[in-house]
Amino acid sequence: MSSHCILERVAETESTNDDLMARWRAGELIDPIARLAQNQTAGKGRAGRSWLASPQDSLCFSLAYPFQRKLADLSGLSLLVGLAVISGISKALNLSEDILYQRGLRLKWPNDLLLNQGKLGGILIEGGQTKIGDPSWMIIGIGINLQNARAFNEALHQEYPITALDQLLNPQETVPDAEWIWLKMVEELESVLSQFDQTGFSQYQKLWMHWDAYQNHPVRITGAGQEAIEGIARGIDASGALRLETEEKMISIHAGDVSLRITK
Repeated sequence: MSSHCILERVAETESTNDDLMARWRAGELIDPIARLAQNQTAGKGRAGRSWLASPQDSLCFSLAYPFQRKLADLSGLSLLVGLAVISGISKALNLSEDILYQRGLRLKWPNDLLLNQGKLGGILIEGGQTKIGDPSWMIIGIGINLQNARAFNEALHQEYPITALDQLLNPQETVPDAEWIWLKMVEELESVLSQFDQTGFSQYQKLWMHWDAYQNHPVRITGAGQEAIEGIARGIDASGALRLETEEKMISIHAGDVSLRITK
């Protein structure tokens, strides 16, 4: 892999995101770093939630990446990461993106991967800019369930099912080595993040909407301390904001702890 990204593998850590965030705060980051943990004991989901991971059945890693753009110009980043993860999965499993789509792989705004409406993986992005003129360092955490979805479902008792990468494969096939999948994802991330840093998100708008799990579905959006809003999800705008058609008007949802639920 032709790359200037530093690759780190550790047997165990509490959180790869926290590890890289500590280095960013200490001013120790110079080049992009991808940090993979075989066992992550205190992984994080969005809004401070915990992320359950099992060493044999999960892939958990973080990528620290410096952008020359200001923080305000990084909108759509989590959506772009989702597209890069799909591309990495395609290359790692040696399956075309068309086949992945046919088998039910989708993206849920703003930062989840779904497989047949069950949660396959999640994306958590943290970071910032130390001072004006410095790069905007973003720590991109990615967690993917590789196999044994039944155990995750038994442990979590969520209202929505958990899925795993092996469900994309035929019964006689097995999921490749986690490190191989990691390398393919890092390769794709570096490629698209470099492009995004130059051009922004708008060129990816149409592609993301192709993978949109909830487009044209009635949804309920909660979080960010606001009352729930219901409407029809109408894809995203050029900045990556969710377009929601309510009874009164079309509104844009930009950020916050937003959860989407298809209403009955």
